Amino acid sequence: MPKKNLHPEWYPEAKVYCDGQLVMTIGSTKPELNVDIWSGNHPFFTGSQKIIDTEGRVERFMRKYNMDND
Repeated sequence: MPKKNLHPEWYPEAKVYCDGQLVMTIGSTKPELNVDIWSGNHPFFTGSQKIIDTEGRVERFMRKYNMDND
């Protein structure tokens, strides 16, 4: 005998907000979702991601494993 009210309510048009702006609608168990980061403002997806080598990690790795390209 199946149990009643086992699954949460499904919202097929749940709204996703980022910084107070509607960014998309998805299916969810909550009617509204607030996110800090989504694909529209994440540096990886927007192409603004930069690799920063502030401590010379690459050079230290190359010296440590004697990988000089001479």
